[in-house]
Amino acid sequence: MSDKKIIFFDIDGTLLDDDKKMPLTAEKAVFALKEQGHEVAIATGRAPFMFKEIREQLEIDSYVSFNGQYVVLRGEVVATNPLNREALQAMTDLALTHNHALVYMDHMDMKANIPNDELVQKSVQTLKAKISVGYDPLYFHGRDIYQTLLMCTTEEEPFYESVFNAFDFVRWHPSSVDVVPHAGSKAKGIREITSRLGIAEENQYAFGDGLNDVEMLTTIHNSVAMGNGCDEAKAAAKMVTKRADEDGILYGLQKLGLLS
Repeated sequence: MSDKKIIFFDIDGTLLDDDKKMPLTAEKAVFALKEQGHEVAIATGRAPFMFKEIREQLEIDSYVSFNGQYVVLRGEVVATNPLNREALQAMTDLALTHNHALVYMDHMDMKANIPNDELVQKSVQTLKAKISVGYDPLYFHGRDIYQTLLMCTTEEEPFYESVFNAFDFVRWHPSSVDVVPHAGSKAKGIREITSRLGIAEENQYAFGDGLNDVEMLTTIHNSVAMGNGCDEAKAAAKMVTKRADEDGILYGLQKLGLLS
């Protein structure tokens, strides 16, 4: 096993604050880690096309996207885990009967099955990314879909969970829930990278803040929850740092002894 360290960063609420801005201290910290010879990677629920600018800004070419379903190491796709197509068709049919829109996402684009749906627009706009959601109700036909957004309330979510055991549902917005393959997670995607690099568990680090980070924060040896993170993330992590907008990335790395 290598003595090299690898640090995984979530994006929203971690590298980016609540206003979707990256503190200068976070950007500088990433480059300082790389200057010391460490591997730096991203672990996010976002699709690859939704954080291309961030990868370019930080000069990062290794990432776990779609909450673990599409994994890239040094620019090369090394693992994929698409949604079951039959189950996705069944969920589409059921959601339409309840007038719940879906957004199908592959590594290139995202399309909604209902045109100009208000909840789709409202939820995606909170990401403040330069993306738009087109309309194509058949987008999931004949292509691998790695994540779907289901527009439903917290109260309506358990119904879908009870019907579709091929999927896991992870809420990220009051109106929208991520739908990913069952047992797929950032933690599993991270293992695809660390095993290929031969990095020992004690040299693996991860920063996160949300419900989709809980398994990652539970399993990674050196895990850090942001001060602005949800209670579940803080309970899962080995350490809690300051908020993203309070230089939480830099503070956490200093507490870990990775930066001075």
